[in-house]
Formats: sequence, structure tokens, C-alpha cells
Amino acid sequence: MIELGGQSPATDLIKDVSEADFMTEVVEMSRTVPVIVDFWAPWCGPCKTLGPALETAVNKAKGAVRMAKVNVDENQAIAGQLQIQSLPTVYAFWQGQPIDGFQGNVPASELDAFIGRVVEASGGAAGGAEADGLAEAITAADEMLEAGDAAGALQVFAAIAAEDPANAASFGGMARAHIAAGDLEQAEAVLNGAPADLHDKPEIEAAHAQLALARQAADAGPVADLEAAVEADPGNHQARYDLALALAAAGRSEEAVDHLLELFRRDADWNDGAAKTQLFTVFDALKPNDPVVLNGRRKLSSLIFA
Repeated sequence: MIELGGQSPATDLIKDVSEADFMTEVVEMSRTVPVIVDFWAPWCGPCKTLGPALETAVNKAKGAVRMAKVNVDENQAIAGQLQIQSLPTVYAFWQGQPIDGFQGNVPASELDAFIGRVVEASGGAAGGAEADGLAEAITAADEMLEAGDAAGALQVFAAIAAEDPANAASFGGMARAHIAAGDLEQAEAVLNGAPADLHDKPEIEAAHAQLALARQAADAGPVADLEAAVEADPGNHQARYDLALALAAAGRSEEAVDHLLELFRRDADWNDGAAKTQLFTVFDALKPNDPVVLNGRRKLSSLIFA
């Protein structure tokens, strides 16, 4: 493998990562320590400057973060799943999700500041015990929401937001809890009321996508009726599309993706490419490492490039 700037990664802190070990070395590893992911390619000039500078900054952090280097030419599926559109692109993963990032070359001072933000966000250099407590509370609230206790989850998310007004997960969680309770207007109010510097955070964007799905499904009709319509006429594109909307809003994301993929397979251009557009909305509403997202993106790519 060609190395950035001719340098070999450090044994533990900096590693070359491929599709085979991305889940282990990035997603799972980030549950205990933040992982900085450098997406690069041998032909990318700025990558040859940024890569070594980023390695230096990571080494200076002395174990507070790790670094994964992903050659997008050799790992195109990962680049597609994370929607990497230009190089170099850098993401910081924490607790299995991207929490910060940037594109293009930046000065060394900005790299140090970037890593400092990531370490602070993970509770490293700034009050680890308190941050760990908030992270545990977020996890507990997510579990409550998944179990159907939207009211209880809302209370926990609200308490976290009061404790840490810069916690994007808490605002996204409150919005998701309102969506689960059917209060879409309140969900929108929460998202609009989040601090401006949080609006582009993955947790907020995911909640916006879930809100969009819920609103679309309001006019789609009952799932059972739509399933019957599709079964009676598999070529009824509108019924299949509406069924996918209803399934996604009901939390049956995998089934929704399957129907949208089938619609795309049957007629990719139907309704100005509505199936593909809706697939990306469903993907945005889920975590980037969700198997539904990973499998769905792979299947969509195979249909596009077949």
C-alpha cells in the first residue's frame, strides 16, 4: 500500500484501515477512544501534506485519540457510505458516530485545535467523569426510546440538554422523542431552537431526516392497505413508494429500504428519481454504521453501476 508522504503509520495510534477492519478499528474502537479518520488517495496532492501533519498532531495528543487512514481508491464502499465527495476529508468518530470533521488542507494550528475539540467532546482533557456520565445518560435515553418509552426518554434528553447546552445528541434525542409521540410540530420547534452551531451536527441532521419521513408518511395511508395494494399490483409504483414512507415512519427501516430499492430497480427515473432521493432520506435518518444503511448503500450502488 502506498503511504502518505512516504511515512509508515505508528504501530498503535495510527493505522491503515480497509473495509475489512473499518468496523473494528474505527466504529468499535471509537467507543473507548476518539478515532480520527483520514480519507485520502495517492493522486491527491493536498493529502500528501495533510496526512503527515495530521499524524504529527495525533502523536502529540499522546493516546487521547487514534488515527485511521483510508485509501478511498482501495475502499470505495466506505467512501460511498460516508458520502465522501472531495479529498482530503477528515472525520472524527466517537461512540460509533462521526462527531466532527473537515475537508481540504488546513494549517497545523487548526489540526491541533480540531483534535483538542474532539478530545474535549469525548471527555478526555475536560472533565472525563462528567462527560462519561452524560454519554451514559444519552445511551440510557436511546434505549428507553427504542423500548417505546418516548416520555421517559424525553425527560432524560431534556435534562442532558439543560446540563450541557452544546450536546447535539440531547437535542436530536428530544426531537426523536417528540416524533415517536406523534408531536411533529414540537419536534421541529426543538430542532429550530437548538444552538446555531449544532445545526450541522449528525444527530441534528438525522432528527431532521426522521421528521421529514414522519411528515411524508402522514399522507401515505395505513401500512396494511398499502401492502395489500402492492401485493395486488407489484407494478403500482405510487403504492410501493407510499408503503416505503409508511414503513420508514413506523421504524421498519429495512423493509422501507427494500421497497425503495425494488422501485429503483423497476424504474429508476419514476417521479424524477423519487426512490433514490427517498433512500438517502432514510439513510440520513439512521446512524451511518447501521447495517440497514451499509447494506442499502451497497445494494443501491450495485443497481446504479450494474
